[in-house]
Amino acid sequence: MELELIKKNILEIRGRKVMLDMDLAKIYEVETRVLKQAVRRNIERFPEDFMFQLTELEM
Repeated sequence: MELELIKKNILEIRGRKVMLDMDLAKIYEVETRVLKQAVRRNIERFPEDFMFQLTELEM
């Protein structure tokens, strides 16, 4: 995937630069549910603040 396409998917939410799970899944060419499942199964490998859920307002 082109660097510019990745940069375009970086958002600022809560003052932090983030990517949505669906955009990360596209980069890794997997379904979103598969990506989230892999993170949950290996949560000890990720920093505590690696992921969070958006509020309705943030969506």
